[in-house]
Amino acid sequence: MAPVKVTKICCIGAGYVGGPTCAVIALKCPHIRVTIVDLNQARIDAWNSPDFKLPIYEPGLEEVVRQARGRNLFFSTDVDKGIQEADLIFVSVNTPTKKSGVGAGFSADLTYVESATRRIAAVATSSKIVVEKSTVPCRTAESMRTILEANSKPGTRFDILSNPEFLAEGTAIPDLLRPDRVLIGSLQTTEGKNACESLAEVYANWVPRDRILTVGLWSSELSKLAANAMLAQRISSVNALSAICEATGANIEEVAHAIGYDSRIGPKFLRASVGFGGSCFQKDILNLVYLSESLHLPQVAAYWRQVVEMNEYQKSRFSKTVVDTLFNTITGKHIAVLGFAFKADTGDTRESAAISLIRDFLSERAYVTIYDPKVEEAQIWLDLAEACPAMPLETIKKQVNIVHSALEACKQKEAVVIATEWKEFKEIDWETVYTQMTKPAFVFDGRLILDAEKLRKIGFTVKVIGRGDRL
Repeated sequence: MAPVKVTKICCIGAGYVGGPTCAVIALKCPHIRVTIVDLNQARIDAWNSPDFKLPIYEPGLEEVVRQARGRNLFFSTDVDKGIQEADLIFVSVNTPTKKSGVGAGFSADLTYVESATRRIAAVATSSKIVVEKSTVPCRTAESMRTILEANSKPGTRFDILSNPEFLAEGTAIPDLLRPDRVLIGSLQTTEGKNACESLAEVYANWVPRDRILTVGLWSSELSKLAANAMLAQRISSVNALSAICEATGANIEEVAHAIGYDSRIGPKFLRASVGFGGSCFQKDILNLVYLSESLHLPQVAAYWRQVVEMNEYQKSRFSKTVVDTLFNTITGKHIAVLGFAFKADTGDTRESAAISLIRDFLSERAYVTIYDPKVEEAQIWLDLAEACPAMPLETIKKQVNIVHSALEACKQKEAVVIATEWKEFKEIDWETVYTQMTKPAFVFDGRLILDAEKLRKIGFTVKVIGRGDRL
């Protein structure tokens, strides 16, 4: 049997992965009808908004949606219709870390994946290619296949593929338009390979064939976890070195620059910071830890767990530096935190270092003013309430203020903390900031984006992550 020619795609899940991925597929494949479905009415309304006020911020995304929406890209809450009409279905739902039960704090919660899979089985009346797009633990596809086969109607068959995303938030659209590679995993049967070819043909509309890698199902699932674990490991490695730099008087930027010249190492992901965040790095490493433990590989589990522990240490070390520098107490002091997203060019706050820093400042009874150019106020309150479960939201709101400009945030503060590397923070009028701050005025650069010498000449006391005070 020849590979199916895909003419209709349904994506279950209109979030950070499903939305941009399928919008780009629609843009590059005008002959394929792409429908993104989600039960969240507010989210679908935002995707369909006349003024293109999309539910997620990603540079370049609005332009893609403007070109394809209404032509061959559609957003809907009618999940069943989407499933019934599609040849190929992406499952792109949330897989957060479990908060309770077996594997709590480590393993992925596959509730949404299972729910979507059962819905496909219940609704589908014709054969489908089902593509696992969410980040999932190894052998999840096997569970999906079992559910689909146990509930399928006579005459329908399901082929399962793994097609993990390797997007970086902030550059998701360029990553999708010019990917390093597209990875497709399938069962190594004739049917599995045919399904794999059907999806490969979709991507081949704009991705060179030599960048479309086809592998076994389990290799594909593990590759996604492994890629994120290796990237996070590099960040934790350079952050560990930044602690040594601060203790010795070395400069982490100089050290990273020097080792990055080694062609075996390369310069990417060697930028020290207050810590990594985002929806994937920590979640995927903890998944790897849980997988290793369940496979009775405790040394492997301990190795990967240390990457996350170093990241937590970096965040707590930075907040301690703020307290120590401000004469060993920040009780009653006013601190501006610039940035709340986990990185620049996104509105995503998941696992953001800023949340940990602010939680630590609140526990010291400091007053915090927050400014971020893209994160919604409601999201900030939600994140802080979750991070400080012992504090009622009313209490948090007495200690925290959210403002709409960096200058406003810095006014009459004892210290400014850079938590996200937004470009606009480099361009702040620091002389004006200095005149309006309580003296001595402190700046803590947790992202290596400021000209520390220039700030010192203005009069600031500056602390930069990864730079010691010794000469």
